[in-house]
Amino acid sequence: MLALLPLGGAALAAEPAAPAGSTLDAAEAPARCAALREARHAAAGLPALVVNDAQWRPEGTPHAVPGFGGPPQTRKLPAHCEVLASSAERTAADGQRYAIHLRLRLPLAWNGRFLYQGGGGSNGVVGDALSGSGLDQGYAVLAQDSGHDNARNNDPQRNQELVFGFDPQARADYGHASLKPTAEAGLAWVERFYGKAAKHRYFSGCSKGGQEGMAFAQRYPEVFDGIVAAAPGFALPKAALAEMWDTQQFGRLVADPATGRVELGKLATAFTGPQLKAVRAAILEACDADDGLADGIVGDLRRCTPAKVRARLVPRTCPGGADCLSPAQIEALSASLQGPRNKSGQALYSTWFWPSGIDDAGWRIWKIGGEGGMPPALNVLLGSRAMASVFSTPPVALPPGPQGGLDYAMAFDFERDAPAIHTVAAPFTRSPWQDVGMRDPNLSAFQRRGGKLIVPHGESDPVFSLADTLAWFDEANTLAKGRAAEFVRVFPVPGMAHCGGGPATDEYDALAAVVRWVEQGQAPDRIEARAGARSPWPGRTRPLCPHPLVARYVGQGDPERSESFACKP
Repeated sequence: MLALLPLGGAALAAEPAAPAGSTLDAAEAPARCAALREARHAAAGLPALVVNDAQWRPEGTPHAVPGFGGPPQTRKLPAHCEVLASSAERTAADGQRYAIHLRLRLPLAWNGRFLYQGGGGSNGVVGDALSGSGLDQGYAVLAQDSGHDNARNNDPQRNQELVFGFDPQARADYGHASLKPTAEAGLAWVERFYGKAAKHRYFSGCSKGGQEGMAFAQRYPEVFDGIVAAAPGFALPKAALAEMWDTQQFGRLVADPATGRVELGKLATAFTGPQLKAVRAAILEACDADDGLADGIVGDLRRCTPAKVRARLVPRTCPGGADCLSPAQIEALSASLQGPRNKSGQALYSTWFWPSGIDDAGWRIWKIGGEGGMPPALNVLLGSRAMASVFSTPPVALPPGPQGGLDYAMAFDFERDAPAIHTVAAPFTRSPWQDVGMRDPNLSAFQRRGGKLIVPHGESDPVFSLADTLAWFDEANTLAKGRAAEFVRVFPVPGMAHCGGGPATDEYDALAAVVRWVEQGQAPDRIEARAGARSPWPGRTRPLCPHPLVARYVGQGDPERSESFACKP
């Protein structure tokens, strides 16, 4: 539910021509950067915002980039001014000290565009303000921490870095309140540094960042011309309910027969690697060819029904063997993909598509944990504490340690506890859903101002349901009288896990697509995508098609190349 991964996607298309950008002289840029240290900007809701530091970074400045499974990499940055700023600190009733921190990078070779980089996970960390290759392409890039610091605002007795959920203002800042003021501050500094306003303004983020993009489109539609809101966590509180639900379905498979208790180390044994591969094989047998080509990609998602998949799963039940499935395992998967429900059968979130990337680490690490139990399930490590702190009123303090989170999830009562996402109780004057939920399909104000929105989302995302995102689009399309595709398009990514990874063509450039849409009027009828080195088919290309279209083989040409496919119903 709280993403750790960045939005994937190498730039596969040429960057759209830049508008008129900076005429800043290289010799005077360092002095202009230093002058920003004296800048002040009071934005609505963000008073006394001050620049803490402004340093000129010459061409080739090294920057360490996390390796995501490997050693850190070093990249060299273009010449730019790096600005660090914060709002006036405040002390909450519980003694925690909060502030909103920002980072802004202003390149010498500016392309005239402003780019707001979305956050991730519980936020609480100021992003790098590189936005992939955004800074290299000449964007002025802003990132922020949404009003809390994971290192400073960390209480082991109140859910560690999720302690901010106990404070009404910090929770609101996380949900949306910090967004518009920080964007306004960044835009003001852009104009001060370059002597002209940004010609075009963009947002790009995934997961929590996708939720932030939706917040801008729905609550602050006047701020951005174009938005990429990938794998949007726009229903975060409801998705947290699904995390509790999944933990119960899979936990019962490994519960102690005598006590019913689930030990954290055993949750990962709910399914073995070979068993999940058997499930993927069943999904492919049932649905792979529905898009016109059996190629390991389930493209026609709506034809991949639970009944079709179960018909292929049941023959895989057997009493022994590494890849045998038990009836209980099949039922647990079916219940998980049906989504959380209360005693009367009312849906509390969404259904899910059967994930064709179910055997990928990106799926199982969230749901049950890595093979061998490390890392433990992120639904427990992050999901339980987020559910208790940020998405419940009143917040609930869990016992320290991950086992406490697992015990909380297993004891979660969907009749008694689920309504807490909609509860208002002092000192909270808004519910978690009001603060963090951004699933409004009414985008009329964003449409009127000419905004464009692109929503990529992985079919095998274990955190947020693609089925929910497609349902949201269908609702938006109804409100727009069938014309939603004129300003918003959803691009399912078959096989992709959360924000990247999985058996998928998960390398694509949605930002370039939204820039062309905004500046050249070229609506994205397809987005070119490539399979990365860790996929089963490195180098394979495919078009990502806007819902409800599907990438279908045209009947001739190389089936490994995108040009052999067309987006069709």
